[in-house]
This record gives sequence, C-alpha cells and structure tokens, in this order.
Amino acid sequence: MAKKKTEPKAVHPTADPNVMGLRGTVVEQPITSTLDENYMPYAMSVIVSRAIPEIDGFKPSHRKLLYTMYKMGLLTGNRTKSANIVGQTMRLNPHGDQAIYETMVRLAKGNESLLHPFVDSKGNFGKVYSRDMAYAASRYTEAKLAPICAELFRDLDCDAVDFVDNYDNTTKEPALLPTTYPNVLVSANQGIAVGMASQICGFNLGEVCDTTIQLLKNPDHDIATTLLAPDFSTGGQILCDPEELGRIYETGRGGVKVRAKYRYIKSENIIEIYEIPYSTSLEAILDKVSELMKAGKIKEISDMRDETDLSGLKLAIDLKRGIDPDKLMQKLFRLTPLQDTVSCNFNILIAGMPRVLGVRALLEEWLAWRTECVRRRVYFVLHKKQEKLHLLQGLKRILLDIDKAIEIIRQTEEEAEVVPNLMIGFGIDQIQAEYVAEIKLRNINKEYILKRVQETAALAEEIEDLEDTLQKPARIRKIIVGELEEVRKKYAQPRKTEIIFSHEAEYEEEPEETPDYPVTLFLSREGYFKKITAQSLRMSGEQKFKEGDGLFRQIEATNNTELMFFTDRQQVYKVRAADFADGKASLLGDYLPTKLGMDEEEKVIDLVLPGDYSGHVLFFFENGKCARVSLSAYATTSNRRKLTGAYSDKSPLAALLKLTEDKELALISTEPRALLLHTALLAPKTTRATQGVAVMNMKPRYHLDRVCTPEESGITNLARYRVRSIPAAGALLREEDQGREQMSLL
Repeated sequence: MAKKKTEPKAVHPTADPNVMGLRGTVVEQPITSTLDENYMPYAMSVIVSRAIPEIDGFKPSHRKLLYTMYKMGLLTGNRTKSANIVGQTMRLNPHGDQAIYETMVRLAKGNESLLHPFVDSKGNFGKVYSRDMAYAASRYTEAKLAPICAELFRDLDCDAVDFVDNYDNTTKEPALLPTTYPNVLVSANQGIAVGMASQICGFNLGEVCDTTIQLLKNPDHDIATTLLAPDFSTGGQILCDPEELGRIYETGRGGVKVRAKYRYIKSENIIEIYEIPYSTSLEAILDKVSELMKAGKIKEISDMRDETDLSGLKLAIDLKRGIDPDKLMQKLFRLTPLQDTVSCNFNILIAGMPRVLGVRALLEEWLAWRTECVRRRVYFVLHKKQEKLHLLQGLKRILLDIDKAIEIIRQTEEEAEVVPNLMIGFGIDQIQAEYVAEIKLRNINKEYILKRVQETAALAEEIEDLEDTLQKPARIRKIIVGELEEVRKKYAQPRKTEIIFSHEAEYEEEPEETPDYPVTLFLSREGYFKKITAQSLRMSGEQKFKEGDGLFRQIEATNNTELMFFTDRQQVYKVRAADFADGKASLLGDYLPTKLGMDEEEKVIDLVLPGDYSGHVLFFFENGKCARVSLSAYATTSNRRKLTGAYSDKSPLAALLKLTEDKELALISTEPRALLLHTALLAPKTTRATQGVAVMNMKPRYHLDRVCTPEESGITNLARYRVRSIPAAGALLREEDQGREQMSLL
C-alpha cells in the first residue's frame, strides 16, 4: 500500500533561518528595517568602539593594550615576551592575537611610527617607512612600557577617569587614560570607520605643550606662533603654506606637502635620500622611479637601489655624468612620492559623538576634559585626607586620656562590646572606634601621641588648601600648566621634520623643458588626431583616415601649443601638442576618447587653440541663441586636464567658433532662412555655462542648421539678409542663394 504524501508544514517567520533555508521559505523585510536593526548598530560600534580616537589620543585597542601592560608592572619592570603581553590583553580585547600584536607594533619604538613611542621594544618590529620589511613574530620580540607612559597613568588610581566593564564583565578597564599632555595632537593616528574616517598628523611635543600653556594663560592666543607645523617621525621637509596651515588649525581638514631629504656625494656621483614623507614607503618610491625610467621620462638615472641598514633609511641614486643633482631631485619631487601630501582630518570622539575639530577647538576640548580629570583627582585626594583626619580626630580624643581607654577595654567582658563601649566613653563614631581598637600596644607612648596630634593639624591645613583649589579654577589651571611644563622639560625633543617656505624651495615648479618646433595638427570627423612635423609632412603622401571618416580640422601650430578639445558632453579637455607623439600621414593617429580618458560614448566636436586666452568663443545653439564666452574663462592656474560645464546644455550645439576679432557671420536655419549679423552685436558673458542671447527667432519645427562666413554661405545678395539688431527672424533663402553645397563649421 502506497504511503500518503504529506505537505510540508509552513515555517513561522520567526523560525530558525537555517530551517527556513532548508524549507525554501523567504521572509520579506523592508530594506529600511534591515539598515536600522542590523547595519546601524554595526556602524555605530565601528565608529565608537574601534576606528575613531578619543580625546586622550587613543583608540580602544591602544588603550586596552597599554593598560594591560601597566597592570603587568611593565612601567618599571623588565621587558617580557610580546606573546605574553598579547595573551594578557585578550582579557580586554577579544579581537585576536594578531590584531593585538599589530597594535603593539605600531606603538613600538622599533617601528618608528610615533614621535614618542609608548612601547620600549627589543627585536624586529618592522619599519613604518617600509611596506615589505615584516616584523618578527610575537614569540621572538620583547617589550615594556616607555617612560613617557608614566604621564598616561599618573592619575589612574585617583579616580580621575571612569572605569567600565570589559567585554565579558569579569574585570574593569579605564574608559579613557588621564594623559597629562595633549597626546591627541602629539601621536599620529588614523582610522577608517563606516561612512567616516580620521587622520591626525602628529605635532612636536614641546610646541604642543607651549601652545596649550599659552591658551590657558590667554584664550585669544594665536596658536600659529607656537605650533609651527606638523612633525613626523620619518622626518623630511614640510613645504610650509601659511594659508593651508591656518585652514587646518581652523577647520581640522586639509593637507601639508612633505618632501624627502637628500645629500649629494660628489666623489661617487650619487644622491643619498635619508628621510622620506610619512605617507609613503621605500617600495612605492622605487616602483614609481622604475616605472618612469622604463617609460623614458627619467633619463638622468643609471641605477636606484635600497641601501637601508641598521644605521637607518637610505636610498642611493647613481647619476649619469653631467647631471645637476638638484634639478633631478626637483623633477623627482614632481613625478614621484618623494614629495607627497599628508592629509589631515581631525575627526575625534567627543563624549561618544564624532566631531571634526580644528586645532584650537581640539585643545579647548582637551583642556576642559583635563580640567575635569584634575578636579576629580583633587577631590579624591581631599576625600582620602578627610577620612584620615576623621580617624585621627577620634584617636586624638582617646590618646589624651589613654588610661580611661585602657580601663574601658579591660573592664569589657566580651570582645564585641569593646567598640560600642569606646564610642560611649569618648563620644566617637564607629569608624573612629574601630581604628582606635586596632592600635598596637607599642604605640601607646608620648612620642606617638604627639606625632598624631601634629599630623592632625597638618591634615587640616592640607584639606583647607584642597578645598580652596576646588573652588578656584585659576588654581586648577596652574596645576595643569605645571604638569605641562614638567612634561615638556622631561620628554620634549627637537623637531624631526624641517620647515621650509616655498620661496626657499628652489626649482619648485620648474617645468620640464620641451622642445618646440612647427607642426601641423589634423582632426578627423570621428575623433582621430595627428601631429605631423613639417619635414614628415613634406615627405608624406595623402592623409589616411578610417573608412567613412575624413578631415575635419587642419591647423598650423608648434609642439608646445596648448589645445582645447570640446566634446558633446559640455566638457573641454586641455592638453598640449607635446603630449602626442609625432605621427605620419600613413597612420590613423590617436583616438581622442581613449587618449584623453573621455566618458563612455563622449565625442569630440571641435578643437580650439586658446593661445594667450585673449579672444572669445562663440557657441551657437539650435534654438537660435548664441553665447559669447571669453577664452579667459577656460584659463586655469593649476594643470587641470578636464573642465566640466564648458558651455550650456539647454539646447543642442549647432556651431562653435573661435573669435579673435569681430566680423560678419551667416546663420542659416532648416526652414531655410538666413541672416547676416556682425559679432559686435553679441555681448560677452562671464560664465561658461551661459545660455547666451537670442539671435535668430525660430519657428517651432525648425532649428539653426549651420554658421559660416558670408563667403562660404553661397549667398549672392548679402544686403537682403543683413540685420542691424537682434533677435531677428531673417529672410527666406532665395533659390539663387542656396544653389551649391556649403561647408559647415561642424
């Protein structure tokens, strides 16, 4: 007998997802709910608990590692194996031993990532300036805390900061480290969260302390006078731009240019590079130089190699004979990462919220936080002294009549009654009575009694002083200033990164010499471009084009001439003729959309030589309007290759014409109508994307077809079509005025 087939049971939407997958049931959920319930908690966790540093200058991973080392006694003790530290840190940081060890590597002295490293390391910890120099495994290296860490933990046992539970609630860890100096500006830090990032460049410790002290004394202090510029552990030279530095100090965003340091050894004809920008690596520099040498753009170098050893970083460049080393280095600065921009994005967690702050605002936030830390420390010390004074006051009462105390104790039958009897006999509270009851018999002497009485008086004075400190903000500020001065005196070091100004950087923007000679430029209708020298042109035959293609524009120019290619996407690409290789008539030439990196399906519509940018460009649109735009609107101070918004997109372009002097033009529509106008009637516009002015009135189903000179138009009776004001409808073309094929500007 056949078994009865049973239908599968419906799966409840809240059932186990694996069961749901097996049964083939799909539960729909709105994407907004998915983002809100699943993605947002993850994003906030990454921002708050992992990637963005806080006001003490540390990420959670840094703080957990350093606190673990402090609890292990590594601030004053001997070094221990890094593997031991990593294992202990996993009680606070469950992200895995490799992640913890990588955190230690970056904080280590041997890695040279920080101006003031927090880990005193022994062994191979790699180098920040090398991509391929790997650090040794944690079982081979040793570490302890550097002396400067004393400034991180000085107030930790004085309730200066809050303590929170670790991830499994088995122990406590500090929410922040009570740093006695603005470590957030001294230690370089970077992190990438979800939807935001942080990149903090380091500053010199002495300059940061001086600036903070001056801000405490004068809130209107100009920080640029004491905080000169960022300082990097890899040294190099900062090309100081006061405006850019001011922007970083004000907004917390910007970038500084850093270049390598080098020396020329004349006897060996080599250049030695011994400091490089913080943002690059030896391998990146070598790869770029090798690429340029293969491309033939750097011919002055015979060899370049890495000679880094125990004495430090060194890149050696062998020069060919007769090469000027300074000019070569300026060229390398322009073309390689030997000069790089270090970006700044001072994104800090303030009270759990990410905020991008300028240097002044950041120091003000740190001072407010540090003031609270000092206030909590003073209150903690005050509370301890008050407790001690309270005990000594009870002791004082009893020691003044010790015989009575001894009699009370001797006459008490039960031990549990000793403390209550002392409380009754001397009028003291239970805490004081407990303290008195624990005094050793040997301490019941005159000397001990006198010392305790004197200590009571001294404690009362200290308590009064501490209470006065809490009530006067000026005294709190004085304490902070004293701590900053002490830190500066003990740990400040000379700047590693030299500051130079643009006028001191010789050959800074010296352009590469490019030979100049006459050439002829050819542009085809399909967007192929050829640059042919005069000699090659004389020896060549007919120009070659693709099937269906043909010549669109032929212009006499020179090799250094600047070119502007206008496209149908309202964009213009600016290049020089020298950017194209010399061609031949028998070749098709360079396909411009590929050569210039144009957008998909973007096409070249015309070529303009701007020269000294003194003329105008006329844009005629199919709706009958014309925009007269000054060529100076396309001039740029930087070497921008692509400009968007080159002309208006409100109507299709009918014709484009460079205008060096005013003249008469013929406009012909599809009706067909024609009019002749003088370009002096067209007022220049200041913006590139202007719609221009109405020139030829169009009926709904017609549009402007072409624009040309009167000679090219084929019109015999010019007076019939000439207008003195615009806009105008023009006149219908007579048969004798449209008898032959005309040439368009497009």
